[in-house]
Amino acid sequence: MSGRNGGRWVIHLPIGVPDLLRARVFARTATRLLLQLSRTVDVGEVTVSREDEQGVHHRVFCDRLLAGGGRCALPTEHRAPCTARRNQRPYRDGRAW
Repeated sequence: MSGRNGGRWVIHLPIGVPDLLRARVFARTATRLLLQLSRTVDVGEVTVSREDEQGVHHRVFCDRLLAGGGRCALPTEHRAPCTARRNQRPYRDGRAW
């Protein structure tokens, strides 16, 4: 997706929740819903931060590279072995998200 000056634009959507755990749960839920509308969501870059510490980001998804290709779809700090993303659909140009 390119803007008027090239490159891509990023949407920052502040939503207030009381703690890190709920922020991550809400962010995962919102990400999964948005993926149903558009596969342009960069799941690996979804983060949350404290309102007064917006420079400190906490990842929401693990996103580790897997041996056979693809990325881990589990929440960050999971205990189970990494698992590939389910229902992966490529972008229109054939790239996997």
